[in-house]
Order: sequence, then structure tokens, then C-alpha cells
Amino acid sequence: MIEAQDLRPAPFARLKAAASRFGRALLDVALPPQCLACSRPVSDQGGLCVACWGEFKPIERPFCERLGTPFPADFGAGLVSPKALARPPAWDRARAVARFDGAARTLVHRLKYGDGLHLARAMGGMMARAGHELLGADALLVPTPLHRGRLWRRRFNQSAMLARAAAEASGAQLALQALERVKATRPQVGLTAAQRADNLAGAFRVSEEGRALIAGRRVVLVDDVLTTGATLDRLARLARRAGAASVDALVFAVVVNDG
Repeated sequence: MIEAQDLRPAPFARLKAAASRFGRALLDVALPPQCLACSRPVSDQGGLCVACWGEFKPIERPFCERLGTPFPADFGAGLVSPKALARPPAWDRARAVARFDGAARTLVHRLKYGDGLHLARAMGGMMARAGHELLGADALLVPTPLHRGRLWRRRFNQSAMLARAAAEASGAQLALQALERVKATRPQVGLTAAQRADNLAGAFRVSEEGRALIAGRRVVLVDDVLTTGATLDRLARLARRAGAASVDALVFAVVVNDG
């Protein structure tokens, strides 16, 4: 039996949808849609122009089920790459929107270094679509944390912004403070595997709040780029020690070595 209160929201929902369409129309007049990567005019808000889309390299199947990196050909479903077999990551599955190249690299750099905070919603929405099999109402999105010193200088954590947008788009839950970075580390660029491990030693911990949230949950770690995986691997191990039922990783872009 359907109660009367279940029927009342329908007119409100239609009114809200109409208001949203009207608002978008006004926004398009005041601020014409621009390409997310290069700011050229485009037909719809939140899209890429033809030129930038041409250099955008989305990742679709076939890809490695563990690392999320594309295969050159379709070798069958559910396959794992030799790299993942040789050095299995601490997470179960990783998914990415695109290769870290071309327009995808531009978007990451604009968000991270160019005050392109407005890009987070569109990028997070793309991540929600790319990682739909990892998400859902029972998933807990946990962003890669920044050290408080770096957060103070940068003023925002791009991973947290992407996680928030992906949570809104997918209905997943969000835990911004579940993991903490307690040691300021130097950039990982140019470091060997051993140096990366030393650099990250003792850099993270699970917060008291995080222990209660993570235990028994499907945790999805969120970051902007997956390079070597050293940071996400360290965070995945911490989440497992805190009792996570499973740990996956969701990023906007992944570095792919075709060599």
C-alpha cells in the first residue's frame, strides 16, 4: 500500500528539475560553456572541445582488473597484467578515467596547481562513471590525505574534492578524515622504489574516527593520479589493518607505460 506522503514529493521534484534547467539556461547565457581543459567555447557545460577530446585517452575494457591499466588487445575477461602478478598491489581493484596524458594531464594540473577548483565536480562525475562497479551506497570513499602544512599552503586537498564529487554522483558515503598524513614527505617524482618506501614510512595513520568507519566496510581510496601506486599501496595496507572488508582504488588518471 502506498501512503499519501510517498506521492507528495513528485510535484516538488518536477518543480525542482524545472528550476534546475532554468538555472542552467541562465548560467549558459551569463557564462557560455567552455572546454574544461582549454577554455574554448563548447556546446555543453562540463565538456571538452573537439581538439582536447581528440587527445583525451579514456580507459575502457580490456584492462588489468587489479591495476586498471589498458591491454593492447582483448585477451579475455578478468585478466591480470604481468606487472600485477609480479608485484600484486595491496588493493583489490583500481579504476581510472583516462591515461595521464594530453587533456587528462591538463585537467589534473589545472585542478591541482591552477586554481581550477571548478573542475572537481566534472572530474569526480567522470570518476564515478569509470568506477561504477566499485561504488554504491555501501562503499566508503576515503581520499588520500595531505599533510596539514601542505594543506595550509595549497588551501585545498584535490583528492578530497574529487572524492566528494564522486560520492555525490554515486550515492557512496564519504570519510574525509578517516586517514591522516602525519609526516611531511618530499615529492615522489624521480625516486626509486626503495626511496619511495623510505619516504612514505610512517607518513600515514588511521584516525580514531577512521577506525570506527572503516571496520567491515568496502573502502574505496581516491586520488587524482596513480603513478607507481606506492602511496595508495601504503594506504590500502592501513585500511586492511583497520578491518576493511575490501579495498579498491579510484583515480582520475593513471600513468601507463607502454614499453
